[in-house]
Order: sequence, then C-alpha cells, then structure tokens
Amino acid sequence: MATANPMFTVAEAKPDKLRSLGIIALNGMFDEMDAEGVLRQAAEELLPGDLAIVSSFGADSAVLLHVVSKVNPDLPVLFLETGKHFPETLAYVETLKQQLGLTNVLALHPDSGDIERFDPNGNLWETDPDSCCHIRKTEPLEKVVSGYGGWVTGRKRFQTSDRGVLPHFELTSDDRIKVNPLAYFTHADIEAYKAEHGLPEHPLYAEGYKSIGCAPCTSAVAEGEDPRAGRWRGLNKQECGIHFDFNGKIAAPMSQSEKTLFKDGEFKADPWRAWAEDDVPGDVRYTHVPVTVFLENRDAFLASPHPIGLQVDPGEKVEDVAEDLDRFSSIAINFPKFTDGRGYSSARLVRERYGYEGEMRAVGDVLTDQIPFMRRCGINAFIVTHKPTREALEKDALAAVSHYYQPVGLGEVPAGTRPFLRRNGSYT
Repeated sequence: MATANPMFTVAEAKPDKLRSLGIIALNGMFDEMDAEGVLRQAAEELLPGDLAIVSSFGADSAVLLHVVSKVNPDLPVLFLETGKHFPETLAYVETLKQQLGLTNVLALHPDSGDIERFDPNGNLWETDPDSCCHIRKTEPLEKVVSGYGGWVTGRKRFQTSDRGVLPHFELTSDDRIKVNPLAYFTHADIEAYKAEHGLPEHPLYAEGYKSIGCAPCTSAVAEGEDPRAGRWRGLNKQECGIHFDFNGKIAAPMSQSEKTLFKDGEFKADPWRAWAEDDVPGDVRYTHVPVTVFLENRDAFLASPHPIGLQVDPGEKVEDVAEDLDRFSSIAINFPKFTDGRGYSSARLVRERYGYEGEMRAVGDVLTDQIPFMRRCGINAFIVTHKPTREALEKDALAAVSHYYQPVGLGEVPAGTRPFLRRNGSYT
C-alpha cells in the first residue's frame, strides 16, 4: 500500500480524531461543483497510489468515469460483476472503457463457493435480497477495497432522501476515506455534463431506467419518482449494503410474516400493488388495474412501457380484454368472499380459453379450503393474510381433492358421471 498524507494514514486501531477533523476541513475547502478538484485532491494529495474507483457502470456512471479519465485514466476502476447484470450494462462497460481510455477496469466476481452454497439456483434475490447483495457485492468489494486507503463512489445527494446530506469526503467505520466527487451534482447537472462532453448513455436510460443495478431487482421509474424508486421495488430496501458506513442506516429485512405472496412453494416479497384512484394510467407500474379502468384508458396503458397487471373482479368480463392479455405481467383474480365462486370461471377462461401463461394470483378472501380448487383452475400465486391458511401453506398441509363435479383440463371425469355423457371444457 502506498504511503499517503500522514494526516490520512489508515489507522490500525481506534479512529483518529485529528483525522476526522481533517475530513471536516476538506469538505469546507471545495466548491460544490468542483468534482475534478475533489478527485485530484484525493488521488494526488491524500492517497496517491492508494485509491480505487468503484463504478456500477449504470445510468450516470459516465460522468464520474469521464472525470477519472481527466485526472488519471490508469486509476483502478472496480466493477462488481454480480452475474445478474443486464446484457446492456456489460456492453456499456466495454463502450466506456474504449471511449474514455480507461486502462485499469477490474471486474470483481462473487466467490464461487458462496454462490454454490447460498444461491445454487440463482434465485436468492427473490427471497432474501439483502443476502444476495451481500455475497454478490459487499463481500467481493470488501476483499479488494481492504487493500486501499480509500475509494471513490458516484453517489449524489439528489438520488434519495438518505443521501441528502452526503459530503465530498467521508471517514468510514474502518477508518478509510470514501470520496464522492459528484455529491452536489443535481440531475440537471448530470444531464448537462453528459451533453457537454458527448458521453454515451446507458442503453436502458431512455427506457425509464434512471438507476440501474442487477436486472432482477431493477425496474423503470415514472416521471417525478425518486430516481432510485426502481431499485428493489416493493421491498423495504434502498441500498445494496456497500454504502451503509455514512448514514448508518440499513433497512431491516422484511420478516417472513410480512410477506403475503405465496408462489413457487414459499412466501415472497410482493412488488405489486392495487390500483389507486389518483393513479395516472400512463405512469403506473407493477399495479393491478381493474378491467373497467383498463378499458376506459386502454390506449394509455398499451402505450406505456411499464409492467402492469390486470385485476378481474366479480362481474367483470375477461372476454372484454382477451386480445390484450399478453400486455399484463400478472393477473389478479378477486375472490371478495368465500361464497363467491365467479373467480374460478374467470381463472379458467384466462388459462384454458385464452392461453395466458403468466402469473395468475388469487386475491381477497383466500382460505385453505379454496386453494386446491384455485390451483385446478390455473391460479399459481396467492395473496394470503389468513393465519391458519398461511400455516397450512408453510407446512404443505392442504387437503387433497379426490372428488370433483366439474372437469378441468383434458382427461378429467367428474364424479358420478360417464365421460361420454359430458363434454370437457364447457363454459355454459
């Protein structure tokens, strides 16, 4: 490790109060917009030869990396190759390396043993995103950053409320220096800088992805939404875990009892929500839209690039939206009370007549005795708030259905009848 400014030498024991005061003084020395000056101070005065850049190669990364290219294109740039990135992000890495002349971009991969042990099927992000981030981001970064006296991020104050007091220089809990050259940049500043220097956009930016991380946990955002609202949408989570030193805040993982979506044999966090009266058709995403609302605003919903779902309430006709079923990423069949069986007919229409293959969930009064019948009608996800039903699902203790009076699918024969006397698939 290179020798740095004595005031900022990495402490081996307890934090140095004078060093902390030095960080405070540094933050008072630099103008709000002097990103290049901040980085030069860190790379040439504070930690020469002992500083690394950490970049996600996301929506705004070109700005920080352009500053790096002006200060020293040979600075090590660490890219967390989680194995879950969009293909567009991986292509963007190569674009920026070539266009900016970056000569020392290093891809950090998660430990193969950790992946095999904790995420062998690659779906840990669905049930425990905090642990997924830990093994794919935090641990690989910590192993490398521990060899440097400081590191540089592209964080900005405007991105979230938690980053609203972000300084240029921080002292982390392990007494390293974290540098944020773009801390005071606004969204307008970022856009102006990219335009001024002709920087290439991330390929997904124009599609509404304003903050881009791993593909499974990133969605587009609407106009006026927090730029990071599309990260871990629907979860009590705002950061991946590598930036918790500054604000000391980490969202508590969602407890299992808070998860109401039962799908693929387990309870999961649910990114979807119900339609609200003040929602704007062209802006909503991960929202189940009632059939009547969809029909009234069909053109706006079809023109929107965002994922939307359909909610089918009793009395609403699936036939009215049959030609648009492929537009929906999820369909919610509403069972408002135990005695209302119209949802079963709607579910069968969606699956059997119209061939919908996506997620179809039961919402409303979903109880233990109903679930086997719902499954026979093609429902493959359930919103469950009833405690006994939840316990039965967790224990795989649902009652089996051995006799039925209405056939579902090919080959079933209802009890008490002869197959040649009844045609399968009737909706009369």
